[in-house]
Amino acid sequence: MDPVADARALISERFPAALAAFLGGSVLSGRRTATSDLDIVIVLPGPPAPYRESLRWRGWPAETFVHDRESLERFFASDTARRRPTLARMCTDSVILAGREKTIGQVRDRAGSVLAAGPPPLSPDELDLARYGLTDLLDDLSGSTDPGETAIIGWNVWTATAELALLLAGHWLGTSKWLLRELQSADPALAGRMTAAVGDPVLLTGCAEQVLSRCGGRFWEGLRIGGS
Repeated sequence: MDPVADARALISERFPAALAAFLGGSVLSGRRTATSDLDIVIVLPGPPAPYRESLRWRGWPAETFVHDRESLERFFASDTARRRPTLARMCTDSVILAGREKTIGQVRDRAGSVLAAGPPPLSPDELDLARYGLTDLLDDLSGSTDPGETAIIGWNVWTATAELALLLAGHWLGTSKWLLRELQSADPALAGRMTAAVGDPVLLTGCAEQVLSRCGGRFWEGLRIGGS
């Protein structure tokens, strides 16, 4: 199966009025797997956009992210606020499927500017909460005697550690496999140690302590958010 040809056929049949359409995601890279899907961003002149739909197309699982120009801006802003540039990446790290040259260029330029600007800076309250949350998880991990609970707490420590490292680096965040990919991009050495630490509370605690040392160490007592 050819993902680009099949995605273009989907656009031709279902979205003939598309002003721009892009195919992104792992299906275009060496990370493609047997379960990779077609991640397609479509820009329409107006209704029925915006909406998102999951479907099967020519044997592919396909995710369509259908927007108009206004909804694109809203999603660029919301993705930036949560520090996960999903839509911008799908518009830039992609293959053009269809559309008008002017609109395609405008959308790609706007998405590129979102990525170049980077995520918003970390506020003092956000940093305190991140340190507090990871400290609390480390306390739970060290005190856990139940194997099942230890595994769950450990995964939460892994996630919180990776996110704190990315926040401190001023780097974009990610979820699931993208959290590891973002960490590999920002700090390859730490990403390697974190991968090796999966399932090992001692190694994982060491990684978490290392990241916490970059921002003042553990923090629990004395947390205060808000108030006068």
